[in-house]
Amino acid sequence: MAHALKPVLHVGKQGATETVGAAVARALLDHELIKVKVLSESPASPDDIAAALAKLTSSDVVQRIGRTVILYKPHPNKQKIAIPKGYTAPPKRKAEPKKEASEEASEEVE
Repeated sequence: MAHALKPVLHVGKQGATETVGAAVARALLDHELIKVKVLSESPASPDDIAAALAKLTSSDVVQRIGRTVILYKPHPNKQKIAIPKGYTAPPKRKAEPKKEASEEASEEVE
């Protein structure tokens, strides 16, 4: 569903501010499903920006691919996207801890 969407908002060097949150909330009210592009100048990672925007707007992070975040929030009165009854989202995968450069180098030597 989100494949054909164009990003409606770009998050830059200011990060996920309340102003950005308000713009995302308005876009979600208009569209329910939106793409947000996190620019490389952003002070936080795309995952952190996605979590912050979801919290600011009470929305759900549907997916993150690279620096593109997809958010969903059903319209309070006239829902456009029908979610099947009984659908539950799959459990979120836990991120594996990142290895230190010295650990990776020692693994290559062995």
